[in-house]
Amino acid sequence: MKKSRIQKQKESIEFMIGLYCGKKHKAKEVLCDDCRELLQYANFRLDHCRFGEKKPNCGSCKIHCYKKEMKEKIIEVMKFSGPRSLIYNPKIAFEHLVDKIKYK
Repeated sequence: MKKSRIQKQKESIEFMIGLYCGKKHKAKEVLCDDCRELLQYANFRLDHCRFGEKKPNCGSCKIHCYKKEMKEKIIEVMKFSGPRSLIYNPKIAFEHLVDKIKYK
């Protein structure tokens, strides 16, 4: 069964937060409390996006639904994990890049 776009984005963000947490916070098997909270928040925002499967990428969206603090955290995670995902999980990196171009 084909995964929904939202599900793929959830998997990407979970990978990126996991990579960030593992490298920055030295978390091993589970996310630290702050990163777990960020992941839950990101998943909630994806689940409740008013655009559903036709949503633009969050960075291109005209509606900024993230709280300022969470937006700053997710930007930090993306800046750190984005380039590294090419090494650690090229499939997710490629899918994220294609999605970013396609749904700008």
